Order: sequence, then C-alpha cells, then structure tokens
Amino acid sequence: MSWTRRAFLASCAAPVLAAQRPPRPNILFILADDLGLGDLGCYGQRRLQTPNIDKLASQGMRFTQAYAGATVCAPSRSCLMTGLHGGHTRVRDNIPHGVFLEPDDVTVAEALKQAGYHTGAIGKWSLGNPGSWGVATYQGFDHFYGHLNQDQAHFYYPDYLWEDDTVVLLTGNRGEAKQEYTSDLFTAKALDFIGENAQRPFFLYLAYTLPHWSDYPSEDPDSQIVPTDEPYSDEPWPQVERNYAAMVTRLDRHVGALMDELSRHGLDSNTLVIFTSDNGPSRERSHDPDFFASGGGLRGYKRDMYEGGIRAPLIARWTGRIEPGSTSDHVCAFWDFLPTASELAGLPAPKRTDGISYAPTLLGGEQREHEYLYFDYGHARNKFSQAVRAGRWKGIRNGVGAALELYDLQADPSEERDVAAAHSDVVKRLEGYLAEAYEPSPQYPVKQLSGR
Repeated sequence: MSWTRRAFLASCAAPVLAAQRPPRPNILFILADDLGLGDLGCYGQRRLQTPNIDKLASQGMRFTQAYAGATVCAPSRSCLMTGLHGGHTRVRDNIPHGVFLEPDDVTVAEALKQAGYHTGAIGKWSLGNPGSWGVATYQGFDHFYGHLNQDQAHFYYPDYLWEDDTVVLLTGNRGEAKQEYTSDLFTAKALDFIGENAQRPFFLYLAYTLPHWSDYPSEDPDSQIVPTDEPYSDEPWPQVERNYAAMVTRLDRHVGALMDELSRHGLDSNTLVIFTSDNGPSRERSHDPDFFASGGGLRGYKRDMYEGGIRAPLIARWTGRIEPGSTSDHVCAFWDFLPTASELAGLPAPKRTDGISYAPTLLGGEQREHEYLYFDYGHARNKFSQAVRAGRWKGIRNGVGAALELYDLQADPSEERDVAAAHSDVVKRLEGYLAEAYEPSPQYPVKQLSGR
C-alpha cells in the first residue's frame, strides 16, 4: 500500500466529534446509461412517461447545472468513483488498453467503509476486468453483481453475469430464449440488497444499462432492445423510438420499485437517493436522440465536448433533510460525489480530490464553488478534445492545436455563438486552466500532446 493510499484511509478513520457529525444517511446512487436530461418529464419531456423519477424530483432537489464525469461511460465512472476529473483519474477512455483501477486508487466505497457502511455495486462497472485489481470487490465493494466489462454490458440478454468473483450463467437466455433481461435482474438484486441491509448503513451503487443501445442484434429496430414496447405500442413512431421510449419508462418503473422498497423498510428519512446519467444522449445507432429532444435543447451528443455531451440530470432526495421541490443551479460534476458522500458520512474531506462537496447545497448551507471544471475525450483515439467551464464561460478545443472556442453559457446556453475573438482575456485564462488540469498518463500516451 502506497503512502498516499495509507494516509487517505487513515484520515478517513480519524475520529469526528459527534456534535459536528450530521445524521449519517444510507446512500442509493442510481446511474442511467446514455440518458439525456431532456428524456425526463421534470426536465421538460412531454412524450416519455417518467412519473417515478419526476416524483423523486418533486420530493427533493433538481440540479440544472450538473455534469457527468466525461462524455463516454468508462472515464465518467472513473471520475465518479475516484473523485478526480479526466485529467487526473485512472481510466480516461472507453478503449481500455488494459487500463483499470489499481490498488492505489481510492474509491467512494473504500471511503464509506471507513465510516461503517456496507457497500454494494450492481449493474455496469467498466473499471476492471476479471483478474485485474480494478474489479469492484477489490475497490471497496462488499458485493458486486452485473457486468465487469463495459462491452459485455451492451447485451441485454447475455449468457452470464458476474456475482462477486463467480460467473453466474443465465440459463434463461440459452439459444434463442430471451427470458432474463439484465435491468430486471439488477433491480431484483438491488431490492434484495436494500432489504438485507435495512438495519445498518449502506451504500448501493446501482448502474443501469438503460437506455444504452444493444450490440446484438444491432439492426434497426433492435439497437434498443427491450422485452416490450409498451406503453408505446400504438404510437405512430418508428419502432426503434417506441423501443427507446419503453426503455426509459422501464427504467422509471425500476426507480419506483426501489422507492417503494425504501418506504416499506421505513428508510425514506435516512436514505439519500441520487439519480443521474453517465453522459449525454447517444446517436451511435438507429435511435435519433432528437426525436424526443433528449438533449433538452443543448448542443451536441455523447462523445462531444458541447453541453449536450456532458451535461446530465441530477436529482437528490433525502426526506426531511432536502427541501421538497427545490431547484439548484450549483455547478457540479461527478468528481464532487466522493467529497459529498464523505462529508455526509462524517468523514474528513478527502486528501486528494478535484471535487467539492455539494452537501451544503443539499442541506441549505453555504456552498463553495469551483474555480473551473475540466473535461476531455479521446485519450486513446486520433482526436483529443478538451473543455473547461469557469462560471458563465465555456471553452472547447476540438483537437490538439485547434483554436479555443468560447461560449457565454449565461447568454447562450445552446453554444451557438463563438465569442472568442471578443474576449481574448477570457480565452487566455481558460487556456491556462486546460494546461493546468491535464496531467499526462503513461497509460494513455496522447501522441499529439507529447512534449507539452
């Protein structure tokens, strides 16, 4: 164990005076996959039915300026788990090249275990293959069920899933049979986890694959595979869009089942529920994200540095602690979750993080703001792009050596007007942030940046 890791865990174990410690909540973190903020009724959607998620927002807080960790899934999850942005975190691209979390990485689960939490991860992990140090049960989780490999997560009727370190064969999916749909299995396991841990503090990270497209079969309309297109069977839409809509509503029903289970065990008042998505909506298969305005009017999609690629819905409910029906424009990102969870668990602030706890926002206190947020994409690809948000300003460099585009998000939230020529001072400041935030990784040798 390195000194950094030992020091971090030791700091987490340091005593905190009881008078200073807030009530310690259970934490249920629900992550959707490729869900746009515009897909939810509470963010303006009118055709897709999401009553349970909308109810969650009405009972808690809806964030309007929240960001995922990255514009694709694996680095976004790495940012979420480690509390570090894309210029610092371990896993920086969907193309793994054998890059997974290592023993020296400290995750949210490891931190919460120092506060006595029982920890579980269910669904899509993406941060470690079998035999690597990156598997969830080596990274602070007491229990894991789901997909370790992100590419296997593209299958909704797979042959197997992982439970801890054991392969679980899904015999209902043999041959042409399609009887065991993964999101249904994840929900069943999550309900069991809640019931089994109702008498002790728990952290459950529930990472659904809905409504991500499927690899098999990939032809239209089955890029969005779902057991039934109800309740949209009679809609005059392309079949792929009926399927996508059904995936979103199925996810919503899962959320409803989870909330009912918390209520059944009397856990509403001591459970923080967070719902969000790992990046913006995808246009990689036959589904058209503009059909339902999934991006909520923002420019760009998954894999873009524009707002549509990285802005995410964020809803938080903690009955009796978070003001019902409240809205926050606090600017935050996935790497803020580690310090937030640590603070709520009564732990000291993490020694190494790019995040700032948003617990004060949740609980009505005085909130510290970020100087800037940093994003990038393409560490293992031919084009490396970067973005930085600092207050009202957003800078984007689409390719090494490209001129920095500048947008005033307050006046132009859809990023339609590049105002770099009129604000050279702001451009210079944001370019400084980009240089400061990016830390070269030998595991991702971005050739265009060598010698920087």
